[in-house]
Amino acid sequence: MWFGATGNGKKSFNHTLCWEAVKDCKRFRIIPTGPEVVLNETPLHDTPASDSPMDSPMSQPSPIKKDPRPIGRKAAKAKRGSKSTPTASKYLEELAKQQAMRLEMDMKQQQHDMAMEVQATKERVAKADRDIMAMDTTHMSPETKQYWKLERRDVMRRKLFRDDGPSNTDWLNDENH
Repeated sequence: MWFGATGNGKKSFNHTLCWEAVKDCKRFRIIPTGPEVVLNETPLHDTPASDSPMDSPMSQPSPIKKDPRPIGRKAAKAKRGSKSTPTASKYLEELAKQQAMRLEMDMKQQQHDMAMEVQATKERVAKADRDIMAMDTTHMSPETKQYWKLERRDVMRRKLFRDDGPSNTDWLNDENH
């Protein structure tokens, strides 16, 4: 017992029943740090037979049996936390599969949306081309008729050459061809 072990303490130890219950536990054992010293029975220092440093008492195995130290709190927590259970790995695998499937579904949805947008754009262009071709120019001024005539030519070029934009070739505009 450490508390008042010398008998010189000002307070007395009041929890002797508790101490009796826990004194044999590993955590509360007093671990001796050196050989027991008994006065007047054995000499404190042995006289070595040789002066060789290899025969020193430090090189000889200790007669004290050392129990392994109990694991500390941090090490115990780390040990508990590092255990990977098969259910956890299965859960992580399933989570990864679901995430991959969700990503694939999102990619397909984006491709579908993009295809629908392209289709809608093509339909708008086709409708605009039909409106240009159906434009009645009988009551228009000569400049306006010329503009719509050029627009019709552009529509015809796109249809003939399957071009998506207005043509910049001037050889079709030439009246000699």
